[in-house]
Amino acid sequence: MELHQRIVSAPVDFGAIRSEFGLASAYPAEATAEARDASDAFAGFRIDRTDLEFVTIDPPGAMDLDQAVHLERTGTGFIVHYAIADVAAVIDPAGALARESGARGQTFYLPDGTVPLHPPELSEGSASLLPDQTRPAVLWTIECDGAGEPLTYAVERALIRSRARLDYAGVQADADAGRLHPSIAALPEFGRRRIEAGLARGAIGLRLPSQSIIRHEGTDGHWQLIVEPRTAADDWNEQISLLTGMIAARIMLAGKESGEVIALLRTMPPPAESAIAAMRRTAAAVGVDWPADQSVGRMLAMLDPNTPAALVLMSEATGLLRGAGYTVLNGDTGTTQETARANGQVSSESADADTRRPDLLQHSAIGAPYAHVTAPLRRLGDRFATEICLARSARTEVPQWVRDGLADVVSTLRRTDAMANKIERACIDLTESTLLSERVGQAFEAVVIREANGNRPAEIFIADPPVLGPCAGQPPEGSTVRVLLTSADPTTRKIAFTYPA
Repeated sequence: MELHQRIVSAPVDFGAIRSEFGLASAYPAEATAEARDASDAFAGFRIDRTDLEFVTIDPPGAMDLDQAVHLERTGTGFIVHYAIADVAAVIDPAGALARESGARGQTFYLPDGTVPLHPPELSEGSASLLPDQTRPAVLWTIECDGAGEPLTYAVERALIRSRARLDYAGVQADADAGRLHPSIAALPEFGRRRIEAGLARGAIGLRLPSQSIIRHEGTDGHWQLIVEPRTAADDWNEQISLLTGMIAARIMLAGKESGEVIALLRTMPPPAESAIAAMRRTAAAVGVDWPADQSVGRMLAMLDPNTPAALVLMSEATGLLRGAGYTVLNGDTGTTQETARANGQVSSESADADTRRPDLLQHSAIGAPYAHVTAPLRRLGDRFATEICLARSARTEVPQWVRDGLADVVSTLRRTDAMANKIERACIDLTESTLLSERVGQAFEAVVIREANGNRPAEIFIADPPVLGPCAGQPPEGSTVRVLLTSADPTTRKIAFTYPA
């Protein structure tokens, strides 16, 4: 079954979703004024690294550029220079902008525009790492060996200047043609080494089809639902961010040697053995050879993502990656830990208990402790975690506003993560049901992602348009079947299929 087929479009209005979730894109005047007048609180105290020819890699049209990279080969390995927008340097922690961004938590992305964490004057202007602009940044310098494993690392405030604004498809095309920008010429090799290192750690990566909603050019208010191709360049670039997040966690957790740990980690518990056993049974059922000594991550990495068996197994693997949350370790302040899980439950334990239980500090999909520090223009927590790392690296005190704000940050991140997932799902459901509303009664070719189980219907994937949906009946998992579209209602944003057609 082909995952990329003809594209259809339909008029879709996302305004109701904005209203449903109370999304107000207008920023308060006082906070906007602060963003417009923002200045670098650390001007004169930065190292000048404008000599490094940084480049950014982002989706086409993106203006909130958090990260810029410069990667060089050495005689024995690699040196990663990763510059991150220094948002804390231009936000008064006691000001209106800090209060408003603290309530928003993150940028929400809808097909017809964003609801930003920070005003565009800042996030798409003075703080964004736009090309040919000298910008304040937090510079991570990580020296790696030939296998891509970190040897030394440092984080400090710097001035940087991006030379080029690249996108993933362009980077992939340049890599295929052997004409990568000199600043990322080593990216394919480095990325592959880091991917291999992740598999050796037990990391789990999913390559499920990514549904994206894009505007249909030349039409008014018409939208298309497509499968977003994931390139190798996406995976290579992701490894730079993952490495930086792992180093950030390492820096924060190093405080346990001095008796005080201050950290904001992104954590995920290990998958249950029963879930892995169920996946092995599914693999056998769809004809995938999975050696007993091979990890989940390696098995998934070897699959052709365009095959029905891969769709089935990667879909089931999402069940292994549950319980993602945030863990705060806040030294001797008394509020020592709050772990917010995806199901909304919050538990508290002592920092001492956690530092004695390294498994509780792990992100199981990454195979190591991990922290978000590379997207501060779009995520609230990155600003706080970065300040901890800067203070620890400089052997100075963590700012009091960071320590005082950690518990509220976790609460906001938990709330807005759940909201972001619901908004994304609502936009896709609305687009799917709208695109299919005129096709009720038609038959479609589908791959059965998950078989029916009790009251839970089967789940199928069709390619035209690319839709994941529930299916009544008993279609066999991993098979390609014909199904009948029985309903598609944009009002309820629900669709339903039946097997056999």
